Amino acid sequence: MCALAPTSMATVELAARILLRVRLLALGDRNPDFLTHREIDSTLQLLPADVDCRWVATDDPRARELASYDGVWLLPGTPYRDDEAAYAAIGHCLDTGTPFLGTCGGFQYAAVALARARLGLAEAGHAESDPDADQHVIVALQCALYGERRTVTPVPGTRLASICGEAPFEGFHYCGYGLDDHYASRLQDAGVVISAHAADAGPEALELAEHPFFLATAFQPQVGSSQSGELHPILSAWLQAAAARHPIRPGR
Repeated sequence: MCALAPTSMATVELAARILLRVRLLALGDRNPDFLTHREIDSTLQLLPADVDCRWVATDDPRARELASYDGVWLLPGTPYRDDEAAYAAIGHCLDTGTPFLGTCGGFQYAAVALARARLGLAEAGHAESDPDADQHVIVALQCALYGERRTVTPVPGTRLASICGEAPFEGFHYCGYGLDDHYASRLQDAGVVISAHAADAGPEALELAEHPFFLATAFQPQVGSSQSGELHPILSAWLQAAAARHPIRPGR
């Protein structure tokens, strides 16, 4: 058998390292004019070198190629250019156990998707992106929170509390919509965990206890990463969950 030349061996080793990289989907429609999106850019730069995570727009064909990803982060910035791609990504994570993180708009769409899946509400919708829907799971907040910080109180014993601690903390918001209290109660009855609250913003986080990692927050944990130079604990937990799933992803 012929030995590989040193350059060929190096190429093989490089290809192996690339194949073993954790692949994450950051799904959303990037607008560099948004502070929250620039903070996502900063967060992605903090990811380890063996993690491949790039922005993919909702109307990009790659947004539908979900099987190759070890984790999905559904980003702020709604309505999305392709709402159905966002809902398809959530459904994929629910069906396959792929680690899911949703922030701001991702939280809102996750709530709608869970209402459809867990409550059988096929007509559940979002008041902003689907104003004619029969059942608005996501409704306009009484007080819009654009660029506002609110005190977020985790619920003891939840995944969020295990990540962030049980003490209240300040969460950055940039939204005018939130989870309707009536549907929040119904989702809880259906097994969805409401894992944090804010006094004038309502439910702040939801998660699924039986899922490997399904967490969505109304606040935006990535904001501040450009100054701290560190991943927020929520982002680190999502990354760890994706890395733990990586070796057993189909096709590996």
